[in-house]
Amino acid sequence: MQVIRGPGEYSNATHERQGVLVDGFEYPPTVELTHNPPYYGEFLERYGFRKAKDYYAYTMDVQSPPPLRLQRLADQVRQRRDIETRPLIFKHLHNEVHLIVRIYNESWAQNWGFLPITDEEAILLANSLRLIVDPGLVHFAFVRGEPAAVLGAFPDPNYALRPRWRWYGESDLLRIARLLCKRRHIRHTRLMFFGVRPGFRNLGVDALLYEKVKNYAIQQGYCKCETSLLLEDNHLILRPSEFMGAKRYKTWRIYDLPLL
Repeated sequence: MQVIRGPGEYSNATHERQGVLVDGFEYPPTVELTHNPPYYGEFLERYGFRKAKDYYAYTMDVQSPPPLRLQRLADQVRQRRDIETRPLIFKHLHNEVHLIVRIYNESWAQNWGFLPITDEEAILLANSLRLIVDPGLVHFAFVRGEPAAVLGAFPDPNYALRPRWRWYGESDLLRIARLLCKRRHIRHTRLMFFGVRPGFRNLGVDALLYEKVKNYAIQQGYCKCETSLLLEDNHLILRPSEFMGAKRYKTWRIYDLPLL
């Protein structure tokens, strides 16, 4: 062993909770992301830990019209390519999650710190998302019938679960009841995954998926979308996020401590 790296779960993959929040403390936490006091990073650095990699979160106004350039590009792709898109089919949720995992594992295989999601994790993921998933926020792209890409956003349950202290107090039961009542009225989302399989990149499938999900979110009245976790040097994702009008507002840090 040569280095301690973390904090995190079993890998540094972006589908897992990990990292120390080092910027953006004034904003509330988002589903499946860590949130901590500002002094955590200071303590780690005083002990000798040093930055290994940063992850970013971007936020965007969903109701702003999509860029005209995006619409033109999507129209060109539809005319020139044999590409089809469709939303997630909720009644086949387990099969759909396995398809998401297949695309995700191939798309992210070369990313820093990545470990593939297992079939068992896929089943747990499907069960945990069943309560909040909006099928229109998850879209697949197929090229000549072959799965090529997936983009998935989810309503943020933290919007309903956040404590709201009243004279009658607050409890887990009240928070769960509030989530059940509000789950179809949550207007804040988190874009959790987006991947294009090798061999299907530079075909414009990303433009089609962005356009589809963006237009659906506008029609359904969603207000805000957070895209995270984004590697600080993953410019293939950072540039499109900025192109869509997103602004960076949070940073998480993974630390290393050399052992030799």
